[in-house]
Amino acid sequence: MRAAVIYGLGASPASLKPFQACGPTEWQEGLPASSDDADAILIFGGDGTIHRHLPALVRLQLPVLIVPSGSGNDFARALHLRSAQDSVRAWRSFGSGKIQARAIDLGVIISSVVPEPAHYFCCVAGCGLDSEATRRANQMPRWLRRHGGYALALLPLLRSLPAFSLRLTLVTACRETESEKLSLLAAFANTQYYGDGMRIAPQADFLDGKLDICRIRTLGAWQLFCMFPTVYFGHHLLSPHVDYFQAERVRVQTETPRDVFADGEFVCQTPVEISVATKALPVIYQAR
Repeated sequence: MRAAVIYGLGASPASLKPFQACGPTEWQEGLPASSDDADAILIFGGDGTIHRHLPALVRLQLPVLIVPSGSGNDFARALHLRSAQDSVRAWRSFGSGKIQARAIDLGVIISSVVPEPAHYFCCVAGCGLDSEATRRANQMPRWLRRHGGYALALLPLLRSLPAFSLRLTLVTACRETESEKLSLLAAFANTQYYGDGMRIAPQADFLDGKLDICRIRTLGAWQLFCMFPTVYFGHHLLSPHVDYFQAERVRVQTETPRDVFADGEFVCQTPVEISVATKALPVIYQAR
């Protein structure tokens, strides 16, 4: 077997040793030039590292194994890869033929203003309160981001409650539905998790060809503070201030441009269109 290796921040060739012990493999560092140059790709890193390589990974269509070692590992969490040991077991099963790579969906963001290529994302895109929290978290030291940085960045923002007018136009196979409401944030999810374990979209499935959309409408500071911890368990959906729905595609418009982040990385500003690229990325994981 031939495998390519990508090292994110904090990873090094020493991180590869448990995988080298799994069996004979020809290893190369960096993305292969073409799909003929490797049989699989290992990525040591978090959501940001994966996000930056998604265009090339989609082009290559090689099986990808994530080894969680970033400050945020929500994509690995969605793949049931919560530790390097989980990834080693998945790699061993893949090498022995016990499991096969499975193609999963990715989210796609297209700016309605700036002519530029589509942006893929693997976990969740969002705008509003969570985008500002992500911006602040990204300015923290890496060790702090890895130990609750998103929550620490979000908590001070709960007092300011920057509500904004948000218009969502949902596009399904049968119809378009438009809704405009004062909102604090909107999340457009391919997987359940973002913000290092926050289960913002508990019904999201990266195999169903749909986005799960969670919008939190305006509410009081104390109500929002009380809701915050429930997001880790998906119980925020019980609140009457939360809208939750699915669509194949959604157009996102705001009165003034708002930053859109995805997988913890800045992408562009509204207005945007967000959709799903079905079965766009082959990944290695042991489904549960």
